[in-house]
Amino acid sequence: MHLELIAIIVEEYDSAIEFFVETLGFDLIEDSPSLTNDGRPKRWVVVRPPRATTGILLAQADGDRQRHAIGEQVAGRVGFFLRVEDFSGEYRRLVDAGVEFVTEPRTEPYGQVAVFLDIAGNRWDLLGPAAPAAV
Repeated sequence: MHLELIAIIVEEYDSAIEFFVETLGFDLIEDSPSLTNDGRPKRWVVVRPPRATTGILLAQADGDRQRHAIGEQVAGRVGFFLRVEDFSGEYRRLVDAGVEFVTEPRTEPYGQVAVFLDIAGNRWDLLGPAAPAAV
């Protein structure tokens, strides 16, 4: 058993694909025409980090309730966690790409961390290995 997908509600497919693929460096796994449960057209868009098994379904908001949830899927908490090997390098790359960080990098017992916002306004932890001890 494994967790295959999680969904993130977004305003619009193409800008979300651009953010996750071009900015964050995820792979576009699928972008296929699909239908809503009541037969209206939509797209099935899946992205995921390179070499990861769990993907993200980018779900375009459908209706007022879903539009109100954009960026608030976990009520303002960090709800998504992106672990990288080269924390400093990825942090600099994302800042240079225009990603909005809402905290400065810091070291916690579980490693280096900085909080950023995705295109929808959801909070993510960028996580890296613990910083080497000062000599």
